[in-house]
Amino acid sequence: MTTDTGPVPFSTSRLDAEPLRVAHADEMASVLADPALHTFTGGAPEDTDALRIRYARQSAGSPDPAERWWNWVLRVRGDDCLVGYAQATVNLTDAQAEIAWVIGSGWQGRGYAKEAAVGLVAHLLDGRAVRTVVAHIHPDHAASAAVAAAAGLVRTEEWEDGEVRWRLDAR
Repeated sequence: MTTDTGPVPFSTSRLDAEPLRVAHADEMASVLADPALHTFTGGAPEDTDALRIRYARQSAGSPDPAERWWNWVLRVRGDDCLVGYAQATVNLTDAQAEIAWVIGSGWQGRGYAKEAAVGLVAHLLDGRAVRTVVAHIHPDHAASAAVAAAAGLVRTEEWEDGEVRWRLDAR
């Protein structure tokens, strides 16, 4: 469930999804430092100061009253360390959430992305503010495609900015 004021935490079997705060920038700069994380999305790793600025903007929320920006950092409960993030841009007018996830290179291959995406989709649909979930995935990013499929999204024939739209319609 989520609220008008921001995202509500949720958990999976191994992960705690905590609402994003500016203070997370210190640890997340290390988690996201590998340039390989940008292979399919472009860009480059941001330093701590740049992340603080971005996290402040994201935490403040969308300037559009019909849209919510919900962002979570992902903490491994047993290790008490951050491993990545999940996010949803929710359009309240059409009850649609566009989601994304990133797991730091040092924690990939352990099922965290799948677990986070499955948990995020369940969390969004449980709140009843969302009926449709979409993700945009680079056509060569097989790992993200597998994560989207595991979360119940289905590849469509629609493209946006060189990425394939995946969709789950809970209606």
